[in-house]
Amino acid sequence: MTSSTRILGSSLDDLRSTRSSVKWRLFEPDVLPVWVAEMDARPCEAVVDVVTRAIRDGDTGYAWAPPFVDAFTGFADRRWGWRPDPEQALLLPDVMIGIEEMLHTLTEPTAAVVVSPPCYDSFHGFVEAVRRRPVHARLDAAGRLDPETLARAFADAGPGSAYLLANPANPTGAAHTRDELAMLARLADEHGVLVLSDEIHAPLVRPGVEFTPYLSVPEAANGIALVSASKSWNLAGLKAALAFPGAGAVDRLASVHEVVTHGANHLGVLAQTAAYEHGEPWLDQLLGEIDDNRDLLGKLLAEHLPGVRLMPADATYLAWLDCSALGLADPATEFLERGRVALSAGTRYDPEHGSQWARFNLGTSPEVIEEAVRRMARTVA
Repeated sequence: MTSSTRILGSSLDDLRSTRSSVKWRLFEPDVLPVWVAEMDARPCEAVVDVVTRAIRDGDTGYAWAPPFVDAFTGFADRRWGWRPDPEQALLLPDVMIGIEEMLHTLTEPTAAVVVSPPCYDSFHGFVEAVRRRPVHARLDAAGRLDPETLARAFADAGPGSAYLLANPANPTGAAHTRDELAMLARLADEHGVLVLSDEIHAPLVRPGVEFTPYLSVPEAANGIALVSASKSWNLAGLKAALAFPGAGAVDRLASVHEVVTHGANHLGVLAQTAAYEHGEPWLDQLLGEIDDNRDLLGKLLAEHLPGVRLMPADATYLAWLDCSALGLADPATEFLERGRVALSAGTRYDPEHGSQWARFNLGTSPEVIEEAVRRMARTVA
């Protein structure tokens, strides 16, 4: 990969002819997909090399975690000045399966799980799947953690409950500050709530923005963080993840049964190890292109859909759009049915208050973004 070759540069025709994932197959061929969190990206060559070699050599057995752990801890140290203890790492099939298992193991069936809408839609689904009582602590109007709301929710949830943190936040794109995370950790300890920090989007902060790992905050010693390279290097189909405990949560994470580690994909572990070890130049180029795409989307919306407000974001390749000024009963449905462009409906992330919002995937080519906005504009013309 050279700087002259775009990572997010494939044409619409190329994408339609080469992509066979759910993003490009769920809807009819005339629908332009900017919904699910999957990038239309040219792959990192280091990842291509290691996976190709494994397939060619028949190296398709069970995963071995230590090189993966070392690759991540080295990356975290270089990127964020944080090096978790590799001896305490737990290999997982993916981040959300890990969270599901921890909710089963570390909370009682009568416990509650607190989430902060608008939040990753699978947070809602997995709370339902593990049959825990959901409690909502809404983000504030700027999409950030609100201490008073968190305190009320934690008091409602009670001791022995859990809180699912998206760090950075999906879909609002907030990179939580050190002070915000310390506040969260203090409140969680005060109310006996276990914080599970999903840091799958951690490498995807905008240039000049600082990402703070939850466990790098001294107050967060009782929490657990889960990480994966799958979003940042577009490896959702090569599943693997890691969990790390804070100093006060070592015994809790160790109580998760070892059999859970068996579900990690060997090729996924190899691919993600290569990404963490050799993929930083690719990642840095990607971050610049995502930043350009976010600026492009803002300009296009201002020109063609001035009624749509793009929430400012620190991170991710996702854009959170306030469509309330358009006067549509269900913006995502209208964009799909009348404009033939698929966004994710806001109610997936905020069931009670998200009906006028939609999530737009920026991890694609400028051509796709331009065509998507043109189609969305025609919907309300």
